[in-house]
Amino acid sequence: MPTGGGATPVIETRGLSKAFRRSTAVDSVDLTVRPGRIYGLLGPNGAGKSTTLKMVLGLLPPSAGEVRLFGQPWNRPALSRVGASINGPSFYGHLSARQNLMVHGHLLGVPEAEVDRVLASVELNASDRKKAKSFSTGMKGRLALAIAMLGNPDVLILDEPQNGLDPEGIAALRTTLRRFTDTGRTIVLSSHLLGEVASVADDIGLIAQGRLRYQGPLADLAPDGDLERAYFTLTGAGHGAGAMTS
Repeated sequence: MPTGGGATPVIETRGLSKAFRRSTAVDSVDLTVRPGRIYGLLGPNGAGKSTTLKMVLGLLPPSAGEVRLFGQPWNRPALSRVGASINGPSFYGHLSARQNLMVHGHLLGVPEAEVDRVLASVELNASDRKKAKSFSTGMKGRLALAIAMLGNPDVLILDEPQNGLDPEGIAALRTTLRRFTDTGRTIVLSSHLLGEVASVADDIGLIAQGRLRYQGPLADLAPDGDLERAYFTLTGAGHGAGAMTS
């Protein structure tokens, strides 16, 4: 399993904050995401995970703090090295998976062979005649992942990619994510599902009420092996929230 060592972080935030009119969604978050690893961004629904990732991607302006990509202050050209799926799949319902990818591939300037590669990697190459609007939730999630993977980005940022996947689909996703980082690339995986993140992540960032409660190796989050107890202790959530740990 890659370690990232002392390499320059691919994503770093310093005092990153976002305030809306009546609330603070993200409060002075300092993330450090190192290359070659899967970074699991955990926290209850509404904790500030998606807002944090949107600021990293330039989709929301920070109220305070800064974002650094690949060791440099945030700049739009650096986003060409980042693939992302935020807030669910975005696609043309009247087109097939391949046609959707061809549209995105044209915008990115990637060859047709790259479209075929990512289609095969998410096992959608057999659905060429089916329109995306008729896809199952799991198939839509796989299409979103394929779009994010176009162009072989150095970093993937994925928000709740397990949503709608059956157990077989979740197992396939785990394999795809690990294969991606085995080449030295990096994934940031946001979720409220503790068990799924724990099954793939090398490092954990745990956000609750907009603040970073823990950041570090997964093994150090709960040295006694009780990840659920550590999660609930740090987030202050009640033990009845079974969906968070499924």
